[in-house]
Amino acid sequence: MFTIGVLIVSDKGSRGEREDLCGPVIKEILADFGTVEYYHIVADERALIQEQLIYMCDNLKLNLVLTSGGTGFAPRDVTPEATWAVVDKVVPGIAGAMLAANLEKTPRAMLSRAMSGIRRRSLIINLPGSPKGVRESLEAVLEPLGHGLDTLLGRSEECGRK
Repeated sequence: MFTIGVLIVSDKGSRGEREDLCGPVIKEILADFGTVEYYHIVADERALIQEQLIYMCDNLKLNLVLTSGGTGFAPRDVTPEATWAVVDKVVPGIAGAMLAANLEKTPRAMLSRAMSGIRRRSLIINLPGSPKGVRESLEAVLEPLGHGLDTLLGRSEECGRK
């Protein structure tokens, strides 16, 4: 089991003008994977996003940090840039796997700018800002995530293919 943090990036959500529908989907999908120990909604502001990511990774030392929202083309969509600024290593395969899976469902998936990376001993993954996108993206990468996190946390030495 892993410790999980969820950061919803939404101007309207942060002002209480829109109900978050993505957080519950994340919690449902990851119920057998780990425990959501931190959940927060923040406005689409790069500094606020970075502050929350650093807090979850450095202070709370959560194993997996998931963001939802802010990965599109809108001028205020800055989640990937905020993530890029705080990670030590980029993990392009996770975003690539989500993109590949989602392209099978809709060509609009190519418009996602989501990224993933490692900060210290935490894995950060950007997810879309829709419940359907969150579900499809997590389902595309969930199976290998346990091994990746075990390796990151020093619980597994085995690398390679099965």
